[in-house]
Amino acid sequence: MSHKGSILCLPSGIYGWEPQDPARLTADDFSRLLAEAADVEIFLVGTGPDLRPIPRDLRATLKEAGITSDPMSTGAAVRTYNVLLADDRAVAAALIAVD
Repeated sequence: MSHKGSILCLPSGIYGWEPQDPARLTADDFSRLLAEAADVEIFLVGTGPDLRPIPRDLRATLKEAGITSDPMSTGAAVRTYNVLLADDRAVAAALIAVD
């Protein structure tokens, strides 16, 4: 499988994903994730080439849904996602594309 651009990795599959503003993520960018919240424990957010914090209101929304979020660079998120998936963890990831 090949895809150009950002992706959302969920228990139901891998989806092309384009947040409205990658620098300012909102709950609206994650409606598909929130619909699958019961199947997700850990949510990795690849924020591009550099680590950027997840906005407080988005963290609160995810926490209310029972999802622990962890921001990191996209490269680190990809590596961590693969390790957690291999360990059969309930993991999802949003990966902002890196040029």
